[in-house]
Amino acid sequence: MLIPFPIALLVSAFGADLAFVASSDAFFARAALWLAGTGFLAAVGAASVGLADFLTIERARVHGVGWVHAAAAGTTIVLAAASWLLRLSDPGAAALPWGLALSGLAAGALTVTGWAGGELPYRHLIGVTGHGDEGHAEGAEGKQGMKGMEGMDHGKSEEAGAPADGGGHSGMAMGGGAVDPAQAVTGPQIAAVTGLTLLALVAGVMWAIGSANLTLSARTAGGAVMPPGMIARRDLTAEAMREMSAIDLRNVRYRAAADATGDRPLQPRLENGVKVFDLETSVIQWNILPYARVAAYAYNGQVPGPRIRVTEGDRVRVNVRNLLPESTTIHWHGLILPNAMDGAANITQPPIPPGGAFVYEFTIRQAGTFFYHSHDNGDRQQALGLYGAFIADPSDRTRAPAYDKELVVQLQEWTFKEGYTYPAMPMEGALPNFFTINGKAYPSTDSVELRVGERLLIRFIGSSGAFIHPMHVHGGPFRIVATDGQPVAQAAQLEKDTVNVAPGERYDVVWEAREPGRWLLHCHIPHHMTNDQREEQGGGGLTMIINVRS
Repeated sequence: MLIPFPIALLVSAFGADLAFVASSDAFFARAALWLAGTGFLAAVGAASVGLADFLTIERARVHGVGWVHAAAAGTTIVLAAASWLLRLSDPGAAALPWGLALSGLAAGALTVTGWAGGELPYRHLIGVTGHGDEGHAEGAEGKQGMKGMEGMDHGKSEEAGAPADGGGHSGMAMGGGAVDPAQAVTGPQIAAVTGLTLLALVAGVMWAIGSANLTLSARTAGGAVMPPGMIARRDLTAEAMREMSAIDLRNVRYRAAADATGDRPLQPRLENGVKVFDLETSVIQWNILPYARVAAYAYNGQVPGPRIRVTEGDRVRVNVRNLLPESTTIHWHGLILPNAMDGAANITQPPIPPGGAFVYEFTIRQAGTFFYHSHDNGDRQQALGLYGAFIADPSDRTRAPAYDKELVVQLQEWTFKEGYTYPAMPMEGALPNFFTINGKAYPSTDSVELRVGERLLIRFIGSSGAFIHPMHVHGGPFRIVATDGQPVAQAAQLEKDTVNVAPGERYDVVWEAREPGRWLLHCHIPHHMTNDQREEQGGGGLTMIINVRS
C-alpha cells in the first residue's frame, strides 16, 4: 500500500539529480536533498511494514519471494539513507556519480520490494487469501500468526456459518459470525494507513515550504522581520532579507520629542581656518505625525539630518561617528572633491564599521543646492532617513537669485506597518504608505508666511531613494533658476507650475506671491498626498501650505 510513495519520491530525487547535472541550477540540488530525505523516511515506513509481515507470518519465510521481499526492503533503507546523507553537507554533491548511482539503486531496490510484496503474488503464495486448494485454506488457521485471528477454527463450519470443504471460499462468512482472514484488518495494514497519513502530512508541509530557501535560519537572517505582502522567493538570500527588513527597535538609542523638527542648521566650529562639523549616525524613533512614530536611521538625532551651510571657497572637515548596527559612509551629492572623499563604500573608502569613525575634508569649489546621504546599503539607509541638505552660498552674493524667503523641501517615503518601519522600495510589500517633507507629513508639515509681492526661493531636493515626485505649487507659475546646483541662464529660465523631482535631482525655483490666500505646495501624485491611504484636513503626506497675506 505504501510502496508507490517512496518509489515516487526516490525516483523524483534521481530526476532532480539529472536536472541539476543538465542545468546547474541549485534549486534542483536542494530539491534532490529534500526528496531523498522524504523518500528515505517513506522507505523506512514501507519497508518496515513489509519486514513486519516477513517476521510475523511464518509462510512468508517459506517461499523464496518472501526472502526477496525482505532483502530488497533492507537494501532500500540502506541505499535511501546513503543517498540522503550524501547531500546533507553539500546538496550540489548529488551530481557526483555516487549520488546518481545511489538514487537509481534506491529506486530500483524499492521497485523490487514493491513487486515482491505485492498483495496478489505475496498473499496468494502464503495462503492468506483462502483461494486455491486445501493447503492454502489451512493458512487461515491461527498458525498464520495474524493479529486477532488466533484460535479461529475454520474447520468448524457450523460455528462459522459456512461449509468447511476445501473448495471455493473456505473462510467466507455465509451466515454472519466469522470473517474471512483475508478481509480482516491486520497490524501491518493499520501501520500502512498510519504511514500514508503521515506521508500526506509531510507532502503538505513540503508543498507549503517548497518556495522558500530552507537553508536559511532565523540566526542567519539576523531575525529579520519582512514587510507584509512581500514575495519571499526561494532564492532570496539572508543578506537581501536583512536589507529589506524592519528596523530592530532594540537598537533605538534616542526617542525624539513628538514635535521635534529636522533640517536644523548645524553650526560649525573653526579650527585653523577649517570649518568643522560633527555628524553622528544612530537609530532613533521619530514622529512624522502625532500618532505615527517611526523608527529611523538619523544624523544627529533628526530626520532629515542637520542642514550644513557653507560658502564657496571654504575648507570643510566633517567628523563622522557611526553608532548604527551596520556599516555606513557619507556621499556628498554633486560636489567636486577628491576621490578619496566621495564616500562610495568599498570603492573609494572602506565602510565605517559600527562604532567606527571617519573624517571627510575638502574645499568647496561650487555654489548651489546639494545634499549628503549614505552610500553604503543605500537602498536601506537613505530610505530610512540618512540624508540632509548641503547648501553652498556663492562667494559673490550678486550671483545668487533675488528672493525674500527661502524654503528647503526634502522629500521622503516611509513604509510603516503594524508598528514596524521598513525601507520604502518600489516592490511588493515595501511600497510606501506615508510621505514626508523635511521629516513630517501634512498636516504636521511647516507653513510658510509671505506677503503679496514677496518672492520665495524653493530648493527642491530629491532626497528620496526610489520614487519620483512631480511637485506643484498653486497660485501661479515659478521660474527655474538652477538645476542640480548649476545656475540657469536668465534667457533659458523656464516658467512652470510643476517640476518632476527624481531621486538625486535638485531644482531651485522662485515663486512670487501674487494673490492673498492659502496656497498649496504638494506632490501631484494623489496617493503621495495621503497618510496611510487617507486624507487629513484636505491633504496628507507631501503637502505644505503657503500663507499669503495682502
